[in-house]
Amino acid sequence: MTAPPGRRERKKAATRQKIADAALRLFLERGYDAVGIRDVAAEADVAVTTLFSHFASKEALVFEQDADFEHRLARAVADRAPDEPLVPALRREIKALVRHCTADAAAPVWRMIDASPALREYEESMRLRHAESLAAAIAAEPGLARTPTACRAVARFAIDAYSLAREAADPEAAVDEVFTMIEAAWEAARSPSGTDADEETARPLDAPRAGEVATRPLDAARTR
Repeated sequence: MTAPPGRRERKKAATRQKIADAALRLFLERGYDAVGIRDVAAEADVAVTTLFSHFASKEALVFEQDADFEHRLARAVADRAPDEPLVPALRREIKALVRHCTADAAAPVWRMIDASPALREYEESMRLRHAESLAAAIAAEPGLARTPTACRAVARFAIDAYSLAREAADPEAAVDEVFTMIEAAWEAARSPSGTDADEETARPLDAPRAGEVATRPLDAARTR
């Protein structure tokens, strides 16, 4: 069981939240491009150095739950019940994230993101990072004997399900539709023992074959 955070951690989290709230308030009032880092620091009543100790960039202020979402996806894999298949566990977590991001209060934030090339670029890089983190969590699970390519594919499909659902008229139905395809792809990736899948499973995610570039395309899927 995880121990509750200490006083120092609680104070740090409160400062981070105060900065994020101040940033979002200013961004929505004035427009993202019209607000500078110094404006946010002044609004939150913190030093600029304090702001940067919590957020690496102006874009990160908009996606303040980035690390939490990434952690939740990895936990959905690692903390599921021993007999629970992978795909339903991922579906459940993606649905929870979609509900959070499609709440009425989130609509102005997404309009701001969609209107800003810098924020759209940051969101894209964030999605790729979340997919790689999720792929690593899947690959680390004993009993999920799939290739690294399959792990990456399913992870990216799951992250894409979140993005597609956020834009759909019925977000939860969109998640179900995409995950039906993910389930089929995951099962299709099941390889008989003794084939190249055994070699792939043993190779780390970042270790390409000889003569193969390190960034391989995602073109397969993976199993429970």
